[in-house]
Amino acid sequence: MRSVLFYTAARLLIFVATAGVLALFGARGFLLLMLALLISGVVSFVLLSSQRDKVSAAVVTGVRRRHSKFEESRAKEDA
Repeated sequence: MRSVLFYTAARLLIFVATAGVLALFGARGFLLLMLALLISGVVSFVLLSSQRDKVSAAVVTGVRRRHSKFEESRAKEDA
């Protein structure tokens, strides 16, 4: 869970920083948002790849844990 929060905060920080820099260069409104989304997405893809792998592993682990609990509950109910 911690890795998910860190990744989300890092993505948000990169987006805000990108939007700030673009605003300094004169981008406004819809253009600012679209450029900030595009640029921050590319930057995040490059800079946060290892963190993205950690988030993926955490999500898979959580899904497997919930699935096994569901199967255990279903087996108890059937018995």
